[in-house]
Amino acid sequence: APGRRGYSGAGAAEFLHRSIVPTMHYQKSLPRLPVPKLEDTITRYLNAQKPLLNDDQFRKTEELAHAFEKGIGRELHEQLVAQDNQNKHTSYITGPWFDMYLKAREPVVLNFNAFMSFNPDPKPEYNDQLIRATNMTVSAIRFMKTFRAGYLEPEVFHLNPEKSDTEIFKKIIRFVPSSISWFGAYMVNAYPLDMSQYFRLFNSTRLPKLNKDELYTDEKAKHLLVLRNGNFYVFDVMDRDGNMLKPSEIQAHLKYILSDNSPAPAFPLGYLTSENRDTWALLRKNLLENGNGDALQKVDSALFCLSLDDFPTKDLVHLSHTMLHGDAANRWYDKSFNLIITKDGTAGINFEHSWGDGVAVLRFQNEVFKDSTQTPAISPQSQPASVDSSRAVQKLDFKLNDALKAGITKAKQKFDATVESLSLNMIQFQEGGKELLKQKKVSPDAVAQLAFQMAFLRQYDQTVATYESCSTAAFKHGRTETIRPASVHTKKCSEAFVKELSKHSTEELQNLIVECSKYHGRLTKEAAMGQGFDRHLFSLRYLALSKGLPLPDFYQDQAYARLNHNIISTSTLVSPAVQLGGFGPVVPDGFGLGYQVQDDWIGCNVSSYPARNGKEFLQCIYKSLEDIFSVLKGKKIGS
Repeated sequence: APGRRGYSGAGAAEFLHRSIVPTMHYQKSLPRLPVPKLEDTITRYLNAQKPLLNDDQFRKTEELAHAFEKGIGRELHEQLVAQDNQNKHTSYITGPWFDMYLKAREPVVLNFNAFMSFNPDPKPEYNDQLIRATNMTVSAIRFMKTFRAGYLEPEVFHLNPEKSDTEIFKKIIRFVPSSISWFGAYMVNAYPLDMSQYFRLFNSTRLPKLNKDELYTDEKAKHLLVLRNGNFYVFDVMDRDGNMLKPSEIQAHLKYILSDNSPAPAFPLGYLTSENRDTWALLRKNLLENGNGDALQKVDSALFCLSLDDFPTKDLVHLSHTMLHGDAANRWYDKSFNLIITKDGTAGINFEHSWGDGVAVLRFQNEVFKDSTQTPAISPQSQPASVDSSRAVQKLDFKLNDALKAGITKAKQKFDATVESLSLNMIQFQEGGKELLKQKKVSPDAVAQLAFQMAFLRQYDQTVATYESCSTAAFKHGRTETIRPASVHTKKCSEAFVKELSKHSTEELQNLIVECSKYHGRLTKEAAMGQGFDRHLFSLRYLALSKGLPLPDFYQDQAYARLNHNIISTSTLVSPAVQLGGFGPVVPDGFGLGYQVQDDWIGCNVSSYPARNGKEFLQCIYKSLEDIFSVLKGKKIGS
């Protein structure tokens, strides 16, 4: 309803919506992330180790684990609990997790940054680069303004939406004080989620520093950063009072940038953000000393980075390459996110991971997609405003000395070589999805994960460390927990399908799938409730090191190292706004596997380096899905 959206004089809505319930209404009363019991953590840890080890290895790991549980582990656990009780405003994982990301020295691109690409606009004529860039920029600014004004609907997970996702409930809950509002939602089976990460979406960047990077946010800045052809442009998208520029003016400025025929710079600065963090920190120091302080300040404080690519997208694999890494000359990987729009209007987001997790980015994408497609600010018929863009748009100039030029050249060589060695492949399994699996009473996520285990066994004849991320945003300052999908159940089931098919009846195979589904469901529930083991063990190790203690034997076990060398790293998302998502492998001999289980199909997007064959892995996943679906339908495999 236009009346609720708050129009400026220009007639463009300044807000996406005005929530009855203030955005941060639940934040104060969110429950705290629990520190699991040490004995539970050790049991869960050993359950995850079991399928990866032979009997002798397992016995050794079990001994180390129990010694840790009775000795130094117990002391560290008690210290962690005491520390947690003194820091009730946050969660026990917050400090260690930020540190883990910010102290990592590997380049952020391919190692940490992930991407999610938008579905095309349902109206084909709106997928023009200029129109889509304008509409998405306007929607992004609306999101930012809506969030900052406290009008953005709080993020809530509704288990019973008929009761809780209603006007009447919202009207009641807004009068419940923030200190107890969470309980009100909980009474109707609704779970408000932590929104503490959202402010970092805008005006934010990760600054390279020696040994540990910093997150920087400047909410006063009113300009947008636009990259095209390796050139940097900035212009204000809000006036002094914080009102958004008219969409027709934003359109005019973007049109001006798209028609600028300045040559690409010989030494594109964007490459520096693809470097090792210490290398980049030293080069940045050099940039600052060489008189580039103002220009860098403009880059770092910009609302976000809009990257306009000068080529169309050929296919989904090309799209994945473009959004996951693209041409580093036309990206600033340190910004909290880059909104990337190619020549044919294909759009996606590449986001830096230290400041936040997929939940915040996905909410932003959903809102931007919905707003820019349902209430677009401009149409193909819209004329850009007649404004003098040459005065409003500033092209940033960087002064480079020989050391900086050499640094950029070297960064480009490294980046090009890494990208050259990266393979991306994808499949869509069209023979069924969520609907059929739910009908057969098995968890769709469990079936996808079982297919990955089965596929790896078929291809490499082993079971390896596998990681699935699970959000713990139901808790104050929650981040993620790990689900460990490789279990004794998936191993047994995979071996039955891959190695001993003739020995089992269809009914026996069905029962094995159901077992896997039940166990995976339990692991998922535990992880979402903060009852995994990975973050707990990670925090105890972090605590020992921060106290200057020698690393306990438990952590020096080869099996511990192997479990944390995640060969199969997976993450799933399903959203009406997102076409596909993906990320690089987290280890050189690993797979990065983004997947989605839709109502009647399953999509997988796999990244790998030469140590692994991603194409073959996907063929094995496809075969595994075919086999699982056959069995669930009561058919004999291959019939």
